[in-house]
Amino acid sequence: MTNPFMKHLGEVWRCANLYRTAQYTALGIGSYQDSYILHICRNPGISQEELARLIYVHKSNVARQLASLEEKGFITRRPAPQDKRSLLVYPTQKALDVIPTIRDVHRVWNEKILAGFSEEERALVSQFADRLAENAKRILSADKGESH
Repeated sequence: MTNPFMKHLGEVWRCANLYRTAQYTALGIGSYQDSYILHICRNPGISQEELARLIYVHKSNVARQLASLEEKGFITRRPAPQDKRSLLVYPTQKALDVIPTIRDVHRVWNEKILAGFSEEERALVSQFADRLAENAKRILSADKGESH
């Protein structure tokens, strides 16, 4: 029998996305867009390419999500002074205004998903998740350049 570990991680991820999407209805964003907003607000003037690397998303997906966020008034994109082909992304006041709501939705989800866990168990889950993320990033770095 195969280990259902990845299946469970996928289920948690999909449930989190559905939860966040429901919470963001009034904001007019989807569950994937919160990560873009958070990273852009932390890194105003980030290039689309840097953003793709930072959040581990394909460049074409980043371009689509940013076009949607720009249309909704959350970001602006401007050509980079040194390379007009490269676009730099900046948050608008609208993006900055939704940060507390996004952080609150994340906090509430984390509390709900960890309900019934002791403080020690919560710390272990966090440590294991950190290690999983580091392993995943290391695998991706090692595979860089290989076609998939």
